[in-house]
Amino acid sequence: MQLPFFYISAYAPGQQALVLDENNSRHVVQVLRMQTGEQLHLTDGCGHLLTASIVQPHKKHCEVAVEHVVFTERQRPEITIAISLLKNAGRFEWFLEKATEIGVAAVLPLICERTEKERAKSERLQNILISALLQSRQVWLPQLPDPVKFADLLKETATYSTAQRLIAHCIDDEKYSLREQPVEERGIILIGPEGDFTTDEIGAALRQGYKPVTLGATRLRTETAGVVAAALLCVR
Repeated sequence: MQLPFFYISAYAPGQQALVLDENNSRHVVQVLRMQTGEQLHLTDGCGHLLTASIVQPHKKHCEVAVEHVVFTERQRPEITIAISLLKNAGRFEWFLEKATEIGVAAVLPLICERTEKERAKSERLQNILISALLQSRQVWLPQLPDPVKFADLLKETATYSTAQRLIAHCIDDEKYSLREQPVEERGIILIGPEGDFTTDEIGAALRQGYKPVTLGATRLRTETAGVVAAALLCVR
């Protein structure tokens, strides 16, 4: 039987004792009713999986002793999905959950010319990532930077100079099938809003070295396109 699995915000290699935050402590002590000596798993979302045992089962600050630590390298390829924010917050949150389960390295919220919503509840989105991380029992939490304007992202292309750069759009033009593309060690793919990128945005991306790709024969919602892209790039 698998041990209960929790996320901790920080872990220093070599650390032998930890005090869980109030939310984790309450779940361990009051919900699971775990006692002194029982084991659990912890991850910091940065590759560490800790096996720990309860030393002091306090409902607000449960103390645990670290017994064993395993570090796992981030999976390859390391994929960033840069995707437009959506007017329907629930759909964007659904995408975040699925992208985390698939194993993307980062989700970069985009503000494009046709994006209808430019703000996001960062704490809520972060909690969704953590929940999906724990549900899928992974040890790498995707990065989630603040939303960035499309033009500003292209100005930062140097950040992705060593990455495979792709843009998915719906305009009838010469595009490559993402399904048939070889995947490199690092990659970023741009997914536009409902209504797609503008021709100016697509042109600007192509001038910065982004390769145009298609995700298939049907037109997809933004969040669906993000999940399909994540699956095609990450699951090889």
